Amino acid sequence: MNYLFACLLVQTSLAFGVAGLLWPEKLMPIFDVLMFPWAASHRIVRANSVAALGVSLVIFVRLVAVGF
Repeated sequence: MNYLFACLLVQTSLAFGVAGLLWPEKLMPIFDVLMFPWAASHRIVRANSVAALGVSLVIFVRLVAVGF
């Protein structure tokens, strides 16, 4: 139960990372709202998706290293 939040964070980050890489045009309205003064582009969405995948990998490695 202690690792439930970390596992959910890994799954959520992984889902948004893959979704951003496969369907960046579907996430563009979200980024338009989040990055209000600047216009969102496919390049920014892809960069954020790669970062989300990296975060999920780091958290997963941390969970495995601690010993689930």
